[in-house]
Amino acid sequence: MSDDSTSKKSVGKDYRDTVFLPKTDFPMKAGLPQKEPGILARWEEEGLYQKLREARQGREKFILHDGPPYANGDMHIGHALNHVLKDMVVRTQSLAGKDAPYVPGWDCHGLPIEWKVEELYRKKKRSKKDVPAKEFRAECREYAQHWVDVQREQLKRLGIGGRWVKPYLTMRPEAEAQIVRELHKFAETGQLYRGAKPVMWSPVEETALADAEVEYQDLTDSPQIDVAFEIVESPIPELVGAHAVIWTTTPWTIPVNQALAYGPVIEYVLVTLDINAHGANEARDAFLQANPNFDLGADPKILVAKPLLEDFGKRLDASLKSLTGDADYRLDDFEDAKSIKGSDLAGTIVRHPMHRLGGFYAKPRPMLAGDFVTTDSGTGIVHMAPDHGEDDFELCRANGIDPVFAVMSDGRYRDDWLWLGANDLNDNGDERRRSVINKPFNAPDGPICSDLREVGALLSASADYAHSYPHSWRSKAKVIYRCTPQWFIAIDRDLPPLPAGEGPGVGGATSASAEHPSPTPSLKGRGSTLRSTALTEIERVRFVPEKGRNRLRSMVESRPDWLISRQRAWGVPIALFVHRESGELLVDRQVNARIQDAIAAGTVDAWEEGRAAEFLGPDRDAQDYEMVGDILDVWFDSGSTHAFVLESDEWPELRSPADLYLEGSDQHRGWFQSSLLESCGTRGRAPYEAVLTHGFTMDPKGMKMSKSLGNTVDPLKVMEQYGADIIRLWALSVDYTEDHRIGDEILKGVGDQYRRLRNTFRYLLGALDGFEESERVDVAEMPELERYVLGLLGNVDETLRRATDDFDFNQYVRALVDFCNEDLSAFFFDIRKDRLYCDAPGSMERRAYRTALDTLFHALVRYAAPVLVFTAEEVWGTRFPDAGSVHLLEWPEVPASDIDSARWTALRDLRERVMEAIEPLRREKTIRSGLEADVAVPASAVPDGFTDAQLAELFITASVTRDDSEAVTVTRSTDHKCGRCWRLLPEVSEDGALCGRCAEMVA
Repeated sequence: MSDDSTSKKSVGKDYRDTVFLPKTDFPMKAGLPQKEPGILARWEEEGLYQKLREARQGREKFILHDGPPYANGDMHIGHALNHVLKDMVVRTQSLAGKDAPYVPGWDCHGLPIEWKVEELYRKKKRSKKDVPAKEFRAECREYAQHWVDVQREQLKRLGIGGRWVKPYLTMRPEAEAQIVRELHKFAETGQLYRGAKPVMWSPVEETALADAEVEYQDLTDSPQIDVAFEIVESPIPELVGAHAVIWTTTPWTIPVNQALAYGPVIEYVLVTLDINAHGANEARDAFLQANPNFDLGADPKILVAKPLLEDFGKRLDASLKSLTGDADYRLDDFEDAKSIKGSDLAGTIVRHPMHRLGGFYAKPRPMLAGDFVTTDSGTGIVHMAPDHGEDDFELCRANGIDPVFAVMSDGRYRDDWLWLGANDLNDNGDERRRSVINKPFNAPDGPICSDLREVGALLSASADYAHSYPHSWRSKAKVIYRCTPQWFIAIDRDLPPLPAGEGPGVGGATSASAEHPSPTPSLKGRGSTLRSTALTEIERVRFVPEKGRNRLRSMVESRPDWLISRQRAWGVPIALFVHRESGELLVDRQVNARIQDAIAAGTVDAWEEGRAAEFLGPDRDAQDYEMVGDILDVWFDSGSTHAFVLESDEWPELRSPADLYLEGSDQHRGWFQSSLLESCGTRGRAPYEAVLTHGFTMDPKGMKMSKSLGNTVDPLKVMEQYGADIIRLWALSVDYTEDHRIGDEILKGVGDQYRRLRNTFRYLLGALDGFEESERVDVAEMPELERYVLGLLGNVDETLRRATDDFDFNQYVRALVDFCNEDLSAFFFDIRKDRLYCDAPGSMERRAYRTALDTLFHALVRYAAPVLVFTAEEVWGTRFPDAGSVHLLEWPEVPASDIDSARWTALRDLRERVMEAIEPLRREKTIRSGLEADVAVPASAVPDGFTDAQLAELFITASVTRDDSEAVTVTRSTDHKCGRCWRLLPEVSEDGALCGRCAEMVA
């Protein structure tokens, strides 16, 4: 029977009141923005999360450990995607019958919070330096708590289920104490040390930065200069008096140069620098005018890598043109250049261009062999400033050359620095002492380059170099490499054995128990390094997608020692003592225990100078010890969450290690890595069994979202307009393993997808109105179509179980949506609506259909519950208002089916051909629906076992016959139309009369 039977009058008597149409109060229009908050309030009132914990008590556990977002702003679309994925994991595991608790958490310390509070200060014309540290920390704590509360409500509104009444916060005193406890473990096992190394440093924020706090921006106007260093000694006589040429993009580092590096396997050339114009000496005169103290002499020589000689010539030529106008100048050919092996340069000495200043600059600069020197760019000779480069530092340290710490925390040279400090001020002194990466200071016409010109050492200078440069993720300002005393965890130092009986968890919040079993055996006897232990664990852990393994492995393989100190105020202190005279780190477990207890009782404010004697105890003089003033890197904080969350009695539903960590791909260098290193260093294993990584959300054009571009999507506004279930359906429909997109048109498409799912449930609810157990029919007694569809349900069930195990939620949603749309709405429901509407309530066929619908309903509402958390609850409550929450249910039991699916696939293919053949007649209005069509189909295309009458029912046509042709043909039926079911049948005597079935029903 046609769906529009209630809106069109039959010929003759109206039989609409005898037709059994679906009936439900479940509305077509969802109204999610208005309806979802009420459902959420009911869950809170009923204590749904606790009920779920009670229902799953004693079951196999699945622990997803939440990576803590920063508590410093509203939820954005990345938060939404991340938490929906986490919620989907937890809910599907719970649906599978596991005890899958979820304890959310927040990162509350560090630069992101501190920076925001400082911004508030600046608006009020205040400075952090004018506020007592304890007061400032209190404001940071208050700020973080505010955003924890805001984000918590926003995530709850998104339908994320969890222990919201007691999330974990890194700023809780118990957490701060455990973080210090984890730090002390590294100190007590000899893995912690203080050393001076160049680190990424933000002059704006005046602190060291972790790699994860740095982002790279493309620059097109960076300076690049070529500088001549005079060679004063060499085992190669011809080199003495020549100039080794270096190329750099950081002119500001020249004042702290202490050596030059060459490549041992690179071929160098000693060439004559003979600058001539075509028929004139203007180029030579211009160069002399710009470099009055450069001794060209009769036969000036320069040393450059042979593969880079041409590039150097182009830079020099461009520099000459900028000095003399548009005339065409060039360097003479270098065919007579002397070739020199890099390895022969050992023992060569140069002097700094500013050697006339004496002191630091008068000291000879050695040329050192460096394997890192390449011929990719520059001159093949690299100037070494151990204060401002990792390679520089390592090479100089290996040769007994120490950094000089000339650049201060704000990015300026020290006031007493000989060249650019207070003793060298002139009318432009203020400009000289600006931040070293400030353009006026570092530009080709800035004080560094001007001074190099004055002494005749600047061969070329321009501001047209394009490259990618690191910036602070928070302030967006350029960063520098700066050598400062910092605290490090050694990556390649042998891990010493722990004292007997000290396995994982010892010294932590709890010891091993039945609820919190020790994740590994005792670490006594371990002998590998932290790097090798981490790499071994990376091979063991499961990665989804698999490419995450290679990404994390490559980062751990190449990473330096872990820099864990920061020069800030808001965070967990590096609560250690250092002996003032010897510089040795104090390692005393009793002292450490007193520190830990004090912080647990009084937050990080307990670490203050006035309590030094208390911590050190009566056997030591506090005057002999320095209290470390740095704070811990926040990645150490978050990397320790497994210790103060998974191993804590505060959340007894959890355990360690976690089954899964789930975050964005940026966390391979962030939380995934810091957690791995922290746990491997203290427990000898990873804190997780699996790592799931998702990509980033882009705008509809695939561009990165930016407030300045105006292409961001606010999930809060999306929920106001569409509802949380729409965001959830979007998040679980995309291929999260790659970068993905969102926008208005995409959300409209998701809305259409949602409406089709909602209509499926609405149909099921209506069709099952009044269904009772007495109607139920055994699967074996059902018609073949019902058994076939239940077989398809079994296939879907298998797909969803596999997708759950694989965390393949795109496949999960696609399988669910396709089944509802293609197998049910467009096929099963369409065929069987005639049975539902027109058969007798007690007929076997109608009962079988309703039984199948009941089975479908119980399965589909469970499958949909992790995706559409609010809608599934509404659907379940509409049919079973007193049965509790749908989210307490477990995976459905789907009856087995023995139907040959290949046979039905062939039939459905034929059905599609029939519908395509009917469509032109419908457009021409020859017929109004398939019910008026007589269809002839190729006999060879009909699977065995189907009668013509069955085919007509399955194709929803008046009749079906078979012939020997290869085509499907359609004609208008000449039979009369039943006034009740609207089928055209030979038994109907005239239009409006009743067929035998309907006559019996009406009677």
